[in-house]
Amino acid sequence: MKIAVITSTRADFGLLKNLIIKLKKNFNCKVVGSGTHFSNYYGNTYKEIYDSKIKIDYKISSQINTKSANSISKILSSTLVKTSKVLKKIKPDIVIVLGDRYEILGSSLAAYINRIPLAHIHGGELTYGVLDDAFRHSITKLSQIHFVSNKVYKRRVVQLGENPSSVFIVGGMGVDSIHYNKIVPKQRLEKKLNINFKKKNLIINFHPETMNKNSAKVQIKKLLTSLNKINDTTLIFTMPGAEIENLEVIRSINRFIKKKKFSYFIKSLGQQNYFSLLKVVDGVIGNSSSGLLEVPSFKIPTVDIGERQKGRIASSSVINVDCDIKKIDAAIKKIYDLKYLKIVKKTINPYGKYGASNKIVNILKKIKLKNLVKKEFYDLK
Repeated sequence: MKIAVITSTRADFGLLKNLIIKLKKNFNCKVVGSGTHFSNYYGNTYKEIYDSKIKIDYKISSQINTKSANSISKILSSTLVKTSKVLKKIKPDIVIVLGDRYEILGSSLAAYINRIPLAHIHGGELTYGVLDDAFRHSITKLSQIHFVSNKVYKRRVVQLGENPSSVFIVGGMGVDSIHYNKIVPKQRLEKKLNINFKKKNLIINFHPETMNKNSAKVQIKKLLTSLNKINDTTLIFTMPGAEIENLEVIRSINRFIKKKKFSYFIKSLGQQNYFSLLKVVDGVIGNSSSGLLEVPSFKIPTVDIGERQKGRIASSSVINVDCDIKKIDAAIKKIYDLKYLKIVKKTINPYGKYGASNKIVNILKKIKLKNLVKKEFYDLK
């Protein structure tokens, strides 16, 4: 079986990395790099792929411009056309994609139009605050095979009209990745990232809520107002994704770190460094999916702000708050509440344990390719 795996960002590659390594041992697997991987502005994250000793067999480069809806539409349509050309060269039996990015939707459309079976990872999830929510469900409808993280998400994929026999519960890819990553020691991490850890340390992952127009500037201002009240704490900001209004977030963070001591802005941490930081920091603040999918496994709190992740299953270590200064202040204070920390230490990650990549490989070995593209809408009884 020839398989094509498409990765478009640092985030999805981090989740796909171990799966790709296993696929290459068992199948003829080609890797297609697209999206922000080849953007200097977003940290040239293709280097992380090479650092993992994985070859990028085909490149799909795009002019990443997120100033408007029209800009995003151009990237999506360009990705569709370029992916179609690449797939004609590869001639894969199956294409594998993960998540809900607009670039991945473009690539998924290309596979569907070329009548190539599509396997989708992490379908069935909800994120009401972002356009990605509909992108994810659209990719589900374009796909023939579904690898979901738990039974709730399987039920939702079936509700979308997919046959239960094509939906496989494998667990979260993030949890799987944690197991395979070696943690970098604290002192070495400081030198590697050129940062100084204090007694208290926090990671901030904040992205625009793309379903709510012109909200990013207001929301990031409120978050930074709360963070500015914190003293003697190392604040590590990560780069927001390539989305509409992300420039408002980036500019605000850059102004903040120039004035605030022990605050840092890192374009691309890489998964190993990110997981290593989670071993050091007291908690994660923002609205990234990582705060719900991976951070609970490290037994530290997540302050999840606003509606970006609204709808996703969250563990007891996640503190959901509206984007309100007083509520953010209270949530940050709760990170250090000893009674709450006892609850956090007993947290069970709802996205399961490691083993997802092994399960996917074993399922693919048994998949029958004949007539896989054709599928009927599955009506609920």
